Order: sequence, then structure tokens, then C-alpha cells
Amino acid sequence: MASAPANALPLFYNDLQPLSSQLHASWKAKTMESAEFFGKAHAVPLTVEEFIPAQRHYPIVFSVGPDPVPLALFGLNEGVNVFTDEKGQPTRDLYVPAYVRRYPFMLARLRPDSDDLSLCFDSTAGLLGEFDDGAPLFEGEEPSEAIKNTLAFCEQFEQAGMRTGMFMQELIQNKLLIDGEVTIEPDGGGQPFVYRGFQIVSEDKLKELRGDVLRKMVQSGLLPLIYAHLFSLSLIRDVFSLQMQQGKAPAMPAPAVPA
Repeated sequence: MASAPANALPLFYNDLQPLSSQLHASWKAKTMESAEFFGKAHAVPLTVEEFIPAQRHYPIVFSVGPDPVPLALFGLNEGVNVFTDEKGQPTRDLYVPAYVRRYPFMLARLRPDSDDLSLCFDSTAGLLGEFDDGAPLFEGEEPSEAIKNTLAFCEQFEQAGMRTGMFMQELIQNKLLIDGEVTIEPDGGGQPFVYRGFQIVSEDKLKELRGDVLRKMVQSGLLPLIYAHLFSLSLIRDVFSLQMQQGKAPAMPAPAVPA
């Protein structure tokens, strides 16, 4: 149901080009009027800073594999997002993850031997180009105010990503993650739907933590994040109900397809 993207490029991105004052001096940015990529996303990476606002809207789970990441769950099956229309526009009050909001930009390393990050964009998005209308990317050789704000947002996202990585290491080191499974019986009876392919925090293992470890989690602010995740799991059945209402549930009960 929810596994980390395995492609060379991150989820949503089809190509990455560094933004250049020489190559893109006259380019402008269009306003994103639709986000079909988001409308087809059933799971999107989430940072720990977003757990508190996100847990009110949708489930927060963790991907499977050796390097799990937090995921916002928008649907229980691949290609299903019950919170948006086909153009990716939210159909209800919704916290949209920063991962979605930064698109088509992101910070990336251009050289494997360097830790320097450059502002890049997905050239296939069709949002940047030599357009008549739009927000300029540069003012002379200097980034425009809009690009400065975009760069600051992407830098904050990278910093949040580092803190998220530290949070995940705490979960792994303390062996708190277990395979998740949810069984949902459809109204009117019939064979239940069983969803797997994600991880959750084990409440039993959390209760068994030593006092000093638990105290450290309280002091560092990790414990509220864990409980935000646990509280959000009750929304999985709400997501299923929305899928049924929207006619997006699978015809026959079966384990969900990994991303």
C-alpha cells in the first residue's frame, strides 16, 4: 500500500535541471492551475514538522524497506487520492504536504563529490519557460523575489528532511516499527479488504521502552510526533469509506499494490 519511491528521481519528478541566470534569464513562472500528479498520488512523503497539522486530515504511516520514510496516506490503493479532484485540487479542507507545494522545484546535488545543493526544477512540468506572462525568475543576474522565496522554502524543506531522518533513526534504533495491517469489512458483508505494505509504531513496544529512553523522547519532542502518527491511524477507515463513496475501491478485495 505504501512504499518509498524506488525510481532514480523523486516522486513526481521526471527530469531535473539546475536553474541558471545565464540559461533562464528571460524565463518566467506560470501559476500552477492544476496538479494532476497530486491527484493520482495515494502516498506522499511527509516531514515531522507536518505531523501535527496533517494528522487531523489523513493517516500518517511509514514506508517499508531498509530506509523507511513518513508518508501521508491519501488513498489505500495506488493511483487513488480521495481528497482531490482529477486536477489535483483539494475537494475539502486539506493540509497539503510541503513535498507537493515545492514542486516543480527542489534542491539537488549536481556533483556526487560535493555536498553543495543547487536549486533545480522539473523541466517537464511546463511551468517555467519563455512565457509572455508570469513571474520573472531573474532580475538581471540576480534571482527575483519569487525565486528567493522558493529557495528559502526548499532550504527549510531540506532541514526538515534532516530532522525527519533523525526521527526515523530513533524509531529504528528502538525497534518501534512493525508491519501494519488493516482489515475492513465492507457494508453489507462479503469478503473483507485487507491492506498491508506499510509500517506503524507498535504501541506495545512503546510501552516497553526504558524510562530513560522515554524521558529522552519527551524532552526532544519526539513522543508527541509518535502519538500524532498513532492518532491518525483511525482515519484509515475514513479513507476507505471515501474510496467506496467515490467508486475508487477495488472490485475484489485484495492486498494493496505497493507504490
